[in-house]
Amino acid sequence: MTVATDTLAHRVERAQQLMEEEGIDLLMIGPSSDFRYLTGHAAHTSERLTALLLPWRGRGMIVVPRLEAPLIQDLADRFELVIWDETDSPTARVAEVARDTHAESVAVNDQLWSGFLLRLQKQLPTASYENGTDILSRLRAIKDETELALLREASRRTDEAWEDFCAHETVIGKTERQVGDRLKAVMAKHGMPEIAFCIVASGPNSASPHHYLSDRVIQAGDPIVFDFGGIHEGYFSDITRTPIAGEPSDEIVKVYNIVRQAQQAAFEAIKPGVACQEVDRAARKVITEAGYGEYFIHRLGHGIGLTGHEDPYLVEGNETPMEAGMVFSDEPGIYMAGKFGIRIEDTVVVTPTGAERYNHVTRDIVTLG
Repeated sequence: MTVATDTLAHRVERAQQLMEEEGIDLLMIGPSSDFRYLTGHAAHTSERLTALLLPWRGRGMIVVPRLEAPLIQDLADRFELVIWDETDSPTARVAEVARDTHAESVAVNDQLWSGFLLRLQKQLPTASYENGTDILSRLRAIKDETELALLREASRRTDEAWEDFCAHETVIGKTERQVGDRLKAVMAKHGMPEIAFCIVASGPNSASPHHYLSDRVIQAGDPIVFDFGGIHEGYFSDITRTPIAGEPSDEIVKVYNIVRQAQQAAFEAIKPGVACQEVDRAARKVITEAGYGEYFIHRLGHGIGLTGHEDPYLVEGNETPMEAGMVFSDEPGIYMAGKFGIRIEDTVVVTPTGAERYNHVTRDIVTLG
């Protein structure tokens, strides 16, 4: 799905409005999801500077090395192309643009390489420099209809892959790496060949939230945290399920049900106007009252869009009120070191009246052979 030109133009206009509100004269964006969000182009990251320069009013510019200029020729009708040669200093060109546009304050995005920024600061020492994250996060946190459609489709394909995997794959006696490879193949079969990440954490490894893959052989009775996602036209899916290899113990069933209740409590707390931290608190209350509070060791969730982790973050201290169109994960977990962990995660969108899950595969305990 190609993003419509008028949608991209609206995003740029909105960014400039926010820049005016924040007193930012020039926004400099390196190759990143921010660059793609505003231009529709996935810029190439390298030691040669490519950057979007957006003044608070007027036409934006793209600084690009000559050998890569053909890749963005289709953007020339919307942005001025500032092409630099191999013997040029690209940051000097940026400094020239800043002086020509009378930019006294420059904001940069998080993905602009520090080397470029340090050189620009030397070449434009009179400017003040700001982090552009606030503007870009506010801009991107609320997804438009194009984005919501892509995120919904990414989750649908991921759900289909998971159901297929559970119906046809066995795990006992295989390594986490072997099982992860099979899941990736099933994802590709269902239209998600670009895998963003794939965690397969079995037995005691499941107590490590960001364990990846290992050569540990999965044993009967192991809970297995599967946290995985793919990329559909730039937009991420993200889901976690914790099936059991064979029959679960009574303790695993108990902990699993607590995590499921916590996830549901968080889901029911999601409404426009509710602070992000309140959703985290809703899940944490369930786990704490069940006696496992010390084992819930991460935030409840993170935004999902053109990156797998972005604003808004559902964490204590984030008082940002939720708004319709925000998309994030709902993923409480309990992790007992040396024993096992359980996590359940769905991608969720805020609606005008509450919330909607984009993942619909069962949250009941599933056993795999």
